[in-house]
Amino acid sequence: MAAHNRRMSGKKGAQVGSGGQRRRGLEGKGPTPPAEMRKGHVKQRAAQAKSRRAQGRQAAARGRGGRSASELVVGRNPVVEALREGVPATTLYVQQFIDNDERVREALQLAGERGGIHLMEAPRPELDRMTNGLNHQGLVLQVPPYEYAHPEDLAAAAYDEGQDPLIVALDGVTDPRNLGAVVRSVSAFGGHGVVVPERRAAGMTAGAWKTSAGTAARTPVARATNLTRALEAYKKAGITVVGLAADGEVELGDLEALDGPVVIVVGSEGKGLSRLVGETCDFRVRIPMPGGAESLNAGVAAGVVLYEASRRRA
Repeated sequence: MAAHNRRMSGKKGAQVGSGGQRRRGLEGKGPTPPAEMRKGHVKQRAAQAKSRRAQGRQAAARGRGGRSASELVVGRNPVVEALREGVPATTLYVQQFIDNDERVREALQLAGERGGIHLMEAPRPELDRMTNGLNHQGLVLQVPPYEYAHPEDLAAAAYDEGQDPLIVALDGVTDPRNLGAVVRSVSAFGGHGVVVPERRAAGMTAGAWKTSAGTAARTPVARATNLTRALEAYKKAGITVVGLAADGEVELGDLEALDGPVVIVVGSEGKGLSRLVGETCDFRVRIPMPGGAESLNAGVAAGVVLYEASRRRA
């Protein structure tokens, strides 16, 4: 009898007090997740290692200029305009079963002609999640992180070319379109780059790229953890720091420093230069405006001074 009981206990089946665990174990658990999401899977470990390496590279980049976050351009018109202007992009997301109008067709054509842009079809809920519910109209363009230079790199590159550095630094300029306009002017007048603060300042977004009209691809933008310290480092390297101010002591036409290595500092249209930055400048310069305007926006002001510097150097 004892042997019989042992044989019975070895049979498979629900045990008394199992609570139906075996039955639940037989129920479906939904679609199998991708390998990268399965705990312990070799592909998940590889993905995690790749993520750690990317974080390490970003941390290293922050020590030498830094890296911005990736950006999404959302909506049919903004996406088409970004592609027309050559804004760097990695992926074009297109909603499944989208109404294929003229803008959608143009976006697909531009992305295909450029090459290097992945085309991804995604359901609407996924695009809603990616854009936090913005009105994406079925088109989303992913712009890769911008890799900033270090302020010292701009001067070094100029000297390597046998030229005196001509650099523009922006103090408190928060509109990306102004940054794009300055990049465009620096490129037009033979400058060597733009410096922006890391915080409370415009960065190289898709809007800045568009305003630069493609010149951002060949004109470096550097990011400084502390703008005042970056300007002091330039001064120690023998570069004159010139700040633009409506009440500047020197008129632009009388400034001889534009002939040599110079950094032109432009403040915001409303507040101008911050106190510490203004005190760091070797000269505070005013642009004569016979028309009586109180101030110029950063893009226009930088363009005026860069033209004068370029004319003298020629």
